[in-house]
Amino acid sequence: MNDKKSSSMSSLAALAVYMPREAMLEVKKQSKELFIGIPKETSFQENRVPLIPESVSLLTNNGHQIIIESGAGAASKIEDSDFSEAGAKIAYSTEEVFKADIVLKVAPPSKDELKYLQNRQSLISILQMSMQNDEYIKALSAKKITGIGYEFIHDETGVYPIIQAMSEIVGNSSILIAAEYLSNAFNGKGELLGGVAGIPPTVVVIIGAGTVGEYAARAAIGLGATVRVFDHSVHRLRRLQNRLGRRVYTSIINPSVLLRELKSADVAIGALRSSEGRTPIVVTEEMVSEMRVGSVIVDVSIDQGGCFETSEVTNHMNPVFKKYGVVHFCVPNIASRVSRTASTALSNIFTQILLSAGENGGIDELMWIDKSVRAGVYMYNGSITNRFVADTCKLPYKDLDLLKAARL
Repeated sequence: MNDKKSSSMSSLAALAVYMPREAMLEVKKQSKELFIGIPKETSFQENRVPLIPESVSLLTNNGHQIIIESGAGAASKIEDSDFSEAGAKIAYSTEEVFKADIVLKVAPPSKDELKYLQNRQSLISILQMSMQNDEYIKALSAKKITGIGYEFIHDETGVYPIIQAMSEIVGNSSILIAAEYLSNAFNGKGELLGGVAGIPPTVVVIIGAGTVGEYAARAAIGLGATVRVFDHSVHRLRRLQNRLGRRVYTSIINPSVLLRELKSADVAIGALRSSEGRTPIVVTEEMVSEMRVGSVIVDVSIDQGGCFETSEVTNHMNPVFKKYGVVHFCVPNIASRVSRTASTALSNIFTQILLSAGENGGIDELMWIDKSVRAGVYMYNGSITNRFVADTCKLPYKDLDLLKAARL
């Protein structure tokens, strides 16, 4: 009943926005100088940085201030001097960075970093709701934070630009990782991923036909491998074939068919995603036990629990383990393995958002103009505006469209 009432109120608010009004003289939007703070990432093995020096230079040349904690770019082989030469101020304390109007991070603030957040500050980072709890959200709310989770940002066509960019990187990387663990260099069975004349090509099974699956398929095909792609959706399988521009083996996920292909596979990539909650397990332990000894599993889905029953979370220092003679690579944050590339991809998107915010009077003004940025807002001045976040934490929800209507 409450959902129906809320839906009706949202509809009325939307109608109110488009009701005829008196013609007003156009007022030129006032640009605003942004003050952006970039703290050093403290999350385990998070090697990325949200802005690279070239982007810092572009922003500072447009009149914005940027303060970066010393060592923030070290894991991506970016020196403090690179940032300072681009116009950023280098800070030697985390607290000083968090005094900026906008805090820009890759990972969400840790519990220790929450105490540094200022009242009515803007925070741009991933939220990773599956890793948070209601106490964490309440702490943000108490400080009246406006939070933008970049994993929620999407345009009207349903494209999530940052998630897509990271997925492209991870898809390519998964095949390169598999190639390493097939080779002698990593105590593999000494095979070249792909194929050469006179030798049967490597067989790669990809479970999931989203962006990760697509780019894994591209990389594998480019190396000369035979590719088999499985997914729950015929639409995604058809779309993948069209994007690849060629016919590859595709199948709906059917246990008996999947098992048959896994028995002959040299590499299996787990690339399924779940919109909410855990990724479903589609490869059982028994199925893994029937795979070839020395074959390689790269479970990209591990950050949502993994789609192989035998998967266990590993890390970049100890990335693999063997079970039934099959190598398992189950590192959640694969993009950090190529942190310079991933940082550049993040920076390209964040830079355009920040430049647009400056031109339109700040982050608070931009979210009312740019629907894609507004889609990323999970908290506005302490009020939870993302239904999924509110329901997960069992906390009050406020419709952002209603808040928008109240401003008019």
